[in-house]
Amino acid sequence: MPAPDYTPDFRLDGLQPANPAIGESFRSALEINSDMMTVLASHHGPDGRTSFFVLHDGTATWGIPGEPQLIALHLVRDTAPRTFTADFVRLPLVSMAQSWLIKRGCPPEAIGLPQGMGTKPADETTAALERRLMGDGDNFTLLDSYTRDSGPQPEITVLLQALDERAPYPFRVLLEQVDTATWTHTLREGGFETFEAADEWLEDRDTPLPAPPALGAPGPRTPTAPVRPPAPAPGPRPGWSR
Repeated sequence: MPAPDYTPDFRLDGLQPANPAIGESFRSALEINSDMMTVLASHHGPDGRTSFFVLHDGTATWGIPGEPQLIALHLVRDTAPRTFTADFVRLPLVSMAQSWLIKRGCPPEAIGLPQGMGTKPADETTAALERRLMGDGDNFTLLDSYTRDSGPQPEITVLLQALDERAPYPFRVLLEQVDTATWTHTLREGGFETFEAADEWLEDRDTPLPAPPALGAPGPRTPTAPVRPPAPAPGPRPGWSR
């Protein structure tokens, strides 16, 4: 039996981009490097108009250090004029890519990773946090991330900010670490009052990641102006998006 082919099939034969800008961005970000991409999960609508992909971009290893290696892609085909639109974003974690696609209409149960694809959650804490992140795209904005895929313990760090400025511990750090011996990963979350405190932990890593309080209704925390990272840190991306 031949090995499965995880190279993306975008199902765009006979279709043209809806406008030149879509065509150029799709070609430069996805099409020309499609042979270096792996489909981690995908779903195609029953009417053939929509497709959703979680892709791993193998070229990111040789690109900007720390750049997210996952791409969430939403394709919409218009059968009458034979055109398509493509909306996509780079994100650091699979659960964040799934959240982005779910927000755009993908059924949550249809975009899970198939058996044997990627590493497995090492414990229920990891699995529960990933389930929560799949629905958190409307609650947090992505400030920064760093993907390190080399060395004995690959890891991804993510810095998020709550969109509700009244939320306790509005700055969250996610830390995913891979165990290459067992092919599993752990994911943990830390909560911080300020951007500076979160940034200091990311720089030093000399204390355990402080667990945030249980999620729920915002507490009586006095509203303050949201703290923004100083330049040159990237600006916020509402709902995981750019």
